[in-house]
Amino acid sequence: MKNSGWGKIIPIVILPLSIILYIVFTYNSDVDRDYLASSKIEIKHDSIPVDHSKFEILQKDFKTGPEVTEACLSCHNGRGKEFMKTEHWKWHKVDSIPGRGNFDLGKKNILNNFCIGVNSNEQLCSMCHAGYGYGDKNFDFNNQNNIDCLICHDGTKKYKKSNPCKGPNLPGAGAPDIHVDLKAVAQSVQLPKRNNCGSCHFTGGGGNNVKHGDLEMGLLSAHTGLNGDIDVHMGVGKDGQNMQCTDCHKTHNHQISGQLYSVSSSNKNKATCVECHTGKPHKSELLNEHFKTVACQTCHITEYAKIHPTKIIWDWSTAAKMDKNGKPIFAKKLPGNTYTFDGKTYTDVELEYDSRHGTAVLKKDVKPEYIWFNGTANHQLITDKIKDTLHPLVLNPLFGSYKDNYMPADSLHPSKIWPVKIMRGKQPYDKENMTLVQPKLAGRIKGSNALWADYDWQASIKAGMDYLDLPYSGKYGFIETQSMWPLNHEVSESTKALSCTECHNSTDSRLKNLSGFYMPGRDHSPWIEYTGWIFLVLVLLGVTVHGAIRIFSNKKMKH
Repeated sequence: MKNSGWGKIIPIVILPLSIILYIVFTYNSDVDRDYLASSKIEIKHDSIPVDHSKFEILQKDFKTGPEVTEACLSCHNGRGKEFMKTEHWKWHKVDSIPGRGNFDLGKKNILNNFCIGVNSNEQLCSMCHAGYGYGDKNFDFNNQNNIDCLICHDGTKKYKKSNPCKGPNLPGAGAPDIHVDLKAVAQSVQLPKRNNCGSCHFTGGGGNNVKHGDLEMGLLSAHTGLNGDIDVHMGVGKDGQNMQCTDCHKTHNHQISGQLYSVSSSNKNKATCVECHTGKPHKSELLNEHFKTVACQTCHITEYAKIHPTKIIWDWSTAAKMDKNGKPIFAKKLPGNTYTFDGKTYTDVELEYDSRHGTAVLKKDVKPEYIWFNGTANHQLITDKIKDTLHPLVLNPLFGSYKDNYMPADSLHPSKIWPVKIMRGKQPYDKENMTLVQPKLAGRIKGSNALWADYDWQASIKAGMDYLDLPYSGKYGFIETQSMWPLNHEVSESTKALSCTECHNSTDSRLKNLSGFYMPGRDHSPWIEYTGWIFLVLVLLGVTVHGAIRIFSNKKMKH
C-alpha cells in the first residue's frame, strides 16, 4: 500500500494537541501530593520537667483563683508583669489601620455580629478572659494576682470558668467554677495543649464551633473520626500529626504569634505556613507558581465545620419575642432546612430560635467563600458613621485586590486569594446618630435592663450606651452586617486538596465571584480566544504545509 503522507501528518498534529489538552484539562497532581504526604515535619512536644505536686506552697486548699496565682508567681517571678503586656490579658493593642492611622483596637472595644460586644457584658464575656474579676470597666489590669494561670496551664482537663448566666448565685467575671478543685489543678500544670487553647477559642460566640467554623471541640478527640480528612496537623489518626496549637503559634515571653482579623488590622505577628513548608512546598513548579497569588489555605481547606455545624447567620432583630403565654422561648429547633437571607437561599441548614438571641442559622461542611486579601483590614468602630443602610455593613473589611500584585513592592502588601467564612447577621444601630450600638445583653435579674432578663431592646441599648458614655438618640433599628473570618484550620491532607478543575471551569468555579482578572478555563476572553484559535490554525497550517512538502518531495525523488 502506498503511503499517502497523512500517516506522517496526523501524529505530528494530534500528539502536541493531546499533550496541551491533557495539561490544561486533566492535570493531576497525585505525584506532587505523594511528595507532600511523604515530607511530614517531625514535631516534638516538650513537657514541664518539674512535678508541681511536690511543692509545699501548692499543698494548701485554695479558696480563690488569685490565691493560686500568688503561689505561682512566688516562684515564677517576673512572669506576671510579662503576661500583663499581652493581648490575652489587655484585650486590646495599638494597631494601624491603612489609610486611617493608629487605633486602640481589640476584643475590649470592637463590635461583632455574634454577641456584639464586651462592654456592659463583662461578667459573662470574661469566661474567656485570662484573668479573675474582670466584671466591669473598673477592673484592675495592673494587679498581677488577677491573672488566671490555670486556664492556659491546666493539665487535668477539668478546669473551667463559672458561667453566671446558669444560676443567680454563681460567680462570674472569670472566676473558676465552684466545683473545680484548685489544689489538684495547681499541682497538675502543663505547657498549653489544644484543650487549654480550645477552652476559649473553640467555644467563643456561645457554643462549640459557633464563631470560627474551623476551630471546634472535635479537634480534641480521636473518637470523632479525626484524621487527615479533618485536620492533617491536629489530627490524631494515621494521617494526622497530633500537633499542638503552640507548634505553629510560637510563643516567647507569653507573646503568642498569630492574630485574628476580627480584632486586628495590620500585617504583622502572623503564624504562616511557610515557616515550616517554605515558599516552594510543591514538587510541581506549576503549583509553586500558584503560591504567588493563591494562599495555601485556598487549596488545602476545601470545607470547614467538618464535624459540628457553625453559625453562618445570626438575626438579632427577631430576639425578645415571647410565646403565646408570654414566656421566653429557649433554644427551640425550627422546622425546615432552608433559609432566605439578604436575597440568598441557604440549604441544608439547621434553624434555631431563642428569645435571648433571635434566629440562628447553622451549617455543616461549608464551602469557603474567597476574597483577595493582603493581610490588612479596616474596622467599623462604634463611633464611625454608617453611610449606607441598603447594603450589608462589613464590620472588618479585609483589604486586597488583584492589582496589588502589580503595584510597586514598597507601596502595598501583595494580595492572595484567601478562603473566608463570611458571618452574616442583623444587629441594632442608632437610626438617628447612624452608628452601631452596644446593648447590655447578659444578666438574670429583672429590672437590670439586660436583654436576657427584661427582653426590652430600648432599655438594653440605652443601658449599654450609657455604660460607654456614648450618645443614643432613642431610635433604633436593625442593619444587615457581615464579618470576615480568614480560615486557617481544618487543613485537609494533600490527597484531599482541591483539584484544578474546581476553580478552572466555566460552570461552577469556586472563584466565580472574584473578578478583575482572567482565569483559564473559567473565563472567556474573545481577544485571547481568537488569538489562540489563530495560533492553532497557523500551527495546523504550518504542519500541513510541511507535511505536503514532504509528500511532494518524496514523490519527486521517486520519479
